[in-house]
Amino acid sequence: MGQADKKQSEIPENMDVNSDSNTGGQSEDKEFLRTEPLGKLLLKLALPTVAAQLINMLYNIVDRIYIGHIPDIGATALTGVGVCMPLIMIVSAFAALVGYGGAPRASIFMGKQDKESAEKTLGNCFVLQIIISVILTAVLLIWNRDFLMAFGASENTIEYGVNYMNIYALGTIFVEITLGMNAFITAQGFAKTGMLSVLIGAVANIVLDPVFIFGFNMDVRGAALATIISQALSCIWVVSFLGGEKTFLKIKRKNLGLTPNIILPCLALGVATFIMQASESVISVCFNSSLQNYGGDIAVGAMTILTSVMQFAMLPLQGLGQGAQPIISYCYGAGDSGRVKGAFQLLLKVSMGYSVLLWVLVMLFPGGFAAMFTSDAQLMEYTKTALRIYMGAMFLFGIQMACQMTFNALGKAAESIVVAVMRKFILLIPLIYIMPQIIRSDQTIAVYMAEPIADALAVTFTAILFTIQFKKTLKKIEKA
Repeated sequence: MGQADKKQSEIPENMDVNSDSNTGGQSEDKEFLRTEPLGKLLLKLALPTVAAQLINMLYNIVDRIYIGHIPDIGATALTGVGVCMPLIMIVSAFAALVGYGGAPRASIFMGKQDKESAEKTLGNCFVLQIIISVILTAVLLIWNRDFLMAFGASENTIEYGVNYMNIYALGTIFVEITLGMNAFITAQGFAKTGMLSVLIGAVANIVLDPVFIFGFNMDVRGAALATIISQALSCIWVVSFLGGEKTFLKIKRKNLGLTPNIILPCLALGVATFIMQASESVISVCFNSSLQNYGGDIAVGAMTILTSVMQFAMLPLQGLGQGAQPIISYCYGAGDSGRVKGAFQLLLKVSMGYSVLLWVLVMLFPGGFAAMFTSDAQLMEYTKTALRIYMGAMFLFGIQMACQMTFNALGKAAESIVVAVMRKFILLIPLIYIMPQIIRSDQTIAVYMAEPIADALAVTFTAILFTIQFKKTLKKIEKA
């Protein structure tokens, strides 16, 4: 701790962290991440990040809720926009590649009292997000129709998908910067500010959706326009904060370049999260094409609802992990093995509790979840059965996400990638095609069954790998 103490003078002492980061009024040296009781600290950091993920979820599902209730065309339009989800997931995955790879490394640098490297990480990631945004915008505008037809759209639904994506593509830069750079706000402990970043846009989206969809009769185009305007507002907020006086790490002109020894480790760490999110896109394509083959538009429409409900599980669990990440990353950088272990154990308990609770609600009230997205009686009845099957192993998923997020917080890129690849590519995608050949009596239901089977096998694998690697990491910290 001697070297760390010498560098405390680099950190402003007159800054009240509590005003922005919910850290209990500690000084900006971030030592509160090592000293404050874990339960209290996780509550302070995770509540805003979970709220932020829930709010962010509104971006994805509010459009679908309104679209699904458009008179006469609701069910068809919902299916068309649902086919857009693989492309939207890819956009979010690239934001995660940079943001969730760079933010933990910035936290580790802060734990080592190396503010200069942390700010270089922030600046490099900011520039890379802009470059990626330009490329993605061009690709989406030129080839979105071809992608959508390949992803399971039919002649009945393709125009709704194209109309949505033509507008959504124009807001790609806002999505990239908002999601990617907001991770750096949360990583510093400014959890409330991170929550506000998405709250601003989500509230705007909720207000603007009915105005454009129903008031101006723009149907799916109105939903897309409301989304990009809302994301633009969030983007302005994020950039203003990271360039302002309240942040600890600041975007500075001297760091706006791409330095290989800074950006490449960030990308290596972010690959696991990228695979997790991008593979959701690949899986969505596999599900949609297979379901279109066996069950037609109604099966694809039900899948749109199933993936929406799945976000009720995924995003809050990611929020919990993001709340724990600054604690685990900082204490890992500071060499506090006991604190790292305690933070993970608490994250695991809370994550398991949430996943079990959501599973119980889905099993008891599948119709209530389906009714949120459609008023079509046939689609609603079909979705109720599919939802219980698809979410069958969700009660185990708290283990998967707690281990995955902890691997990321510790900078364990290789392990994170292995876990992500195992669940999605080695297990789920093959099962989507294998299950209908095994259960021929109802091949559509067999496709849905691939998800819980893959989840159960993946959790088992992840738990074993994490137990082995986590023990090695703790011993390494103690020796160091």
